[in-house]
Amino acid sequence: MGASNGKQYGSEGKGSSSISSDVSSSTDHTPTKAQKNAATSEDSDLSMRTLSTPSPALIFPPTSPGFQNGRGSSTSSSSVTGETVAMVHSPPPTRLTHPLIRLAAKQQKEQAHIDRLPDQSMIHIFSFLPTNQLCRCARVCRRWYNLAWDPRLWRTIRLTGETINVDRALKVLTRRLCQDTPNVCLMLETVIVSGCRRLTDRGLYTIAQCCPELRRLEVSGCYNISNEAVFDVVSLCPNLEHLDVSGCSKVTCISLTREASIKLSPLHGKQISIRYLDMTDCFVLEDEGLHTIAAHCTQLTHLYLRRCVRITDEGLRYLMIYCTSIKELSVSDCRFVSDFGMREIAKLESRLRYLSIAHCGRITDVGIRYIAKYCSKLRYLNARGCEGITDHGVEYLAKNCTKLKSLDIGKCPLVSDTGLEFLALNCFNLKRLSLKSCESITGQGLQIVAANCFDLQMLNVQDCDVSVDALRFVKRHCKRCIIEHTNPAFF
Repeated sequence: MGASNGKQYGSEGKGSSSISSDVSSSTDHTPTKAQKNAATSEDSDLSMRTLSTPSPALIFPPTSPGFQNGRGSSTSSSSVTGETVAMVHSPPPTRLTHPLIRLAAKQQKEQAHIDRLPDQSMIHIFSFLPTNQLCRCARVCRRWYNLAWDPRLWRTIRLTGETINVDRALKVLTRRLCQDTPNVCLMLETVIVSGCRRLTDRGLYTIAQCCPELRRLEVSGCYNISNEAVFDVVSLCPNLEHLDVSGCSKVTCISLTREASIKLSPLHGKQISIRYLDMTDCFVLEDEGLHTIAAHCTQLTHLYLRRCVRITDEGLRYLMIYCTSIKELSVSDCRFVSDFGMREIAKLESRLRYLSIAHCGRITDVGIRYIAKYCSKLRYLNARGCEGITDHGVEYLAKNCTKLKSLDIGKCPLVSDTGLEFLALNCFNLKRLSLKSCESITGQGLQIVAANCFDLQMLNVQDCDVSVDALRFVKRHCKRCIIEHTNPAFF
């Protein structure tokens, strides 16, 4: 299925069309009829680019041999290096003219058992393929071409790679998917382009314009996108519920565009449907930006603000005013968050199930007490590195959050066997416990936990002074428990 085979594909009734298009090119070309003489130069071959109705964009790795200048030769001086190449083709021809070729094709077809599968089975198989592989399948034959572009297979676009010109790829794919419904991709609901560092505002604008039914967008690590592009997406995609902009350092806010805000009726308000928002590593996010996010995204249930180092207790106060349905919240490594912020988070009460406050050094037993008192249905707490937490904080937590299933209090040097005893006698459903680098923990505390928490599945006691006998005791009582340790005598 190399590029050398692709040259025989042509647009029906239009002669031979071009077979290659570098995704780095942003210029479209209309189809050109080939001359009857076969002697054409490589330059003219390259000049014939994407068809007016583009077909599959096949994304190949940059090191693949034999895909240079649209032909099999690897000696050309105009080879494409260091970038992913998108192959753009018209559908394969319906018939082959030469008798020997027809005979060989007939024999090959008879030997291909996969061709005996019905269309529904083929579509089901294709549904497990990523975007680039699905595009490759569209080049096999006419039947596969039609099946590969079945709208049911294009609810998701997933592109990866640092060198791919994702703006170009999205333009080609959305234009092909808009063939039956001009200008809109009604079936497309998910776009995942995480790690595509060449994604720019132009690519997001293409998504915003063509995908009104978009529900999930992941652009983590795409640090070239800005606020304006994100505003376009959330404004033009009213059904968007899942947004991941982690690592997008230029994004400081989530809001509607001015035009979209004006069009909304006063009764509707300036609301966005986003329920899941990940802004991890958005370093420039400040309290004012969080205020804007909270005011517009009132339906949030999952919010992750890991390493948003400028967030303070004031930002969390804004958040709790508007977003009262949050179930999962992470403010890990937000060093300005303190016990006052915990008092604000506690206003979520029984709705809060997941909380991560790892490495928030200003949080003490006071903050833990607020959470334990009001958030009785808490299932997961990560308080690693909160050195102000003691056995008293663990006691409040164990007695009030009895349904706790996962707890990380690693690097809390003031937590001892006394705190573990409170956990063991109250949190019988505990499945995951991390005590890494807890200097005051001994084997006695572990034995109490193992004797009461039979469902324990993961125990981390790395860098703890725990004997081999204690570890063996845990293993005997918690059969399914995986123990992470640094004791070379235990295996």
